[in-house]
Amino acid sequence: MLSENIKAIRKSKGLSQEELAVKLNVVRQTISKWEQSLSVPDADALISISEVLETPVSTLLGETVVEAKADALSVIAEKLEVINLQLAQGKAARQRAVHWLFLSLCAVIAAIFAVLIGLNSPYLGWDYSDPEIAIAGVMFHAFEWLFIRIAPLALIGAVIGACLTQKKV
Repeated sequence: MLSENIKAIRKSKGLSQEELAVKLNVVRQTISKWEQSLSVPDADALISISEVLETPVSTLLGETVVEAKADALSVIAEKLEVINLQLAQGKAARQRAVHWLFLSLCAVIAAIFAVLIGLNSPYLGWDYSDPEIAIAGVMFHAFEWLFIRIAPLALIGAVIGACLTQKKV
């Protein structure tokens, strides 16, 4: 009777042998032996079992308990709640990463603007008779020309993106 009751109540609570063993600080094989009537829990263990299973000791020792199936809908709802929480945490982490990416882009654009302003187009005074200097000057000028035209749009986009991805309080 005791072995059948432990097994039936454990299953009705939706616990595996391993989970019950962890809660009782015993090995899973001990639970298996109790449920197969190969051994019997001592008085202290019986009290612990009744506390973990939230069942009176008299019920454990009494008549056979009809195995009540765990409410499948509530179990599924709990699992879905955990999944939803994990998805929400993942979404929040991605939102933070994108937010910092936009802020970093703003900082990089501002730093490059500051460097270009500070340099004040030094290539304009270079001697272009040397081919290597001529190539470097043309590349530097092309970069500056493209950057000055594209960077303001990118900066505006990054600022808007940073504002939109900011965590709401």
